[in-house]
Amino acid sequence: MFTIDNTIMLLIDVQGQLSQLMHEKEKLFKSLEVMIQGMKILGVPVIWMEQIPKNLGPTAEAVSKCMVGETPIEKFSFSCCGEPQFMEKFKKAGRNQVLLTGIETHICVFQTGYDLINQGCEVQVVSDCVSSRIKENKEVGIQRLVQSGCRVTCVEMIFFELMRAAQGDQFKQIVKLIK
Repeated sequence: MFTIDNTIMLLIDVQGQLSQLMHEKEKLFKSLEVMIQGMKILGVPVIWMEQIPKNLGPTAEAVSKCMVGETPIEKFSFSCCGEPQFMEKFKKAGRNQVLLTGIETHICVFQTGYDLINQGCEVQVVSDCVSSRIKENKEVGIQRLVQSGCRVTCVEMIFFELMRAAQGDQFKQIVKLIK
């Protein structure tokens, strides 16, 4: 089970024209918005990544509006772990339970998850917060993550896993957020 004190979320490459080509993009953007807001309520840090923003463009407005005050880390490697600035920020956070979100599931999300699992992290892919241009590629990406030792979760499932009980201010805020 993931815990609030040991969890970190990765927001991977939800950018430019590519983000507009994702399978069920409206559902993806809505789920990411709820996920990010929930992580803020729960005090779970989010590391925001962008793949070569000069070429792919900035993070989609529907998502970046939730990250006000934060700055994305630029990367060139498909895996976030190939970017020294990411690794520095990740290690500094001191958390080893990782929630994967973003695009594309079968490329950057998969390679990041694979690398983190091989570094000893516990990884969950948030199924309603990842996508690819083609539905089958998303499914294959999730399958490969699972074969590599990752678990699958969804927005509501991880919120309730992290909270553990139906009490307190965080619980009330999360319930409002998901209704």
